[in-house]
Amino acid sequence: MKIPMYQVDAFTDKVFAGNPAAVCPMEKWPEDSVLQSIAAENNLSETAFFVPEKGGYRIRWFTPVSEVDLCGHATLASGYVLFHEFKIQSDEIRFFSKSGELRAMREGDLLSLNFPSQPPRPCEMSETLVEGLGTKPVEVLCSEDYFAVYSNEAEVRTLHPDMSKLRQLDLRGVIVTAPGDRADFVSRFFAPKVGIDEDPVTGSAHCALIPYWSKKLNKEKLHAQQLSRRGGELFCKNLGDRVTIAGRAVKFMEGQIMI
Repeated sequence: MKIPMYQVDAFTDKVFAGNPAAVCPMEKWPEDSVLQSIAAENNLSETAFFVPEKGGYRIRWFTPVSEVDLCGHATLASGYVLFHEFKIQSDEIRFFSKSGELRAMREGDLLSLNFPSQPPRPCEMSETLVEGLGTKPVEVLCSEDYFAVYSNEAEVRTLHPDMSKLRQLDLRGVIVTAPGDRADFVSRFFAPKVGIDEDPVTGSAHCALIPYWSKKLNKEKLHAQQLSRRGGELFCKNLGDRVTIAGRAVKFMEGQIMI
């Protein structure tokens, strides 16, 4: 079996930055074990697979150790491949996923994702979470992930979490966030439980970040930065029960998987 594969850096306009995702277009689904093995072999935070389906594409995402229900940067990378490599003429692509229908739209030099909003809700500030982060946040909420709020960008930038502690938490991962110095807000994302100690740029985390900061700052449109080593830039909009997450992407590599 020969499977085409593209590696795309998402939420950046240059290679060696943003979040790298592998994208594998397929005609039909192989066994799940094959998908997981490919993702493990790639050893990137996410590998996206998609298959044509009436009206769009069925998309799935795998970390090196498990399948996840939603991934932003690998969806952006998939949209990039369809627009730029497959030369899709429409300005909108529909993806069908475990998290419902998602859309990728071409907006000038940006690609925009339309995702469900996941506003965080108050929750207990557990001892394990605080020990794992190493510094006590101002506030802790949760949605799909724990959501820890700090006072300023410097606190988020200088965190050195204990991944063995964070791995013990019951949710997927931990979003840490604060007001930004040059952006409306900044964030980092840790998910050692699913094989990703720190994700370079996390589109899906912004499903929670956008409604939180939109309400906090009383702004519909928001500029965001993720403060990983590679870094990423996102242009966000709060639509109520949906959010849009936009950014740029660039192809790093293309080839074939031989199995």
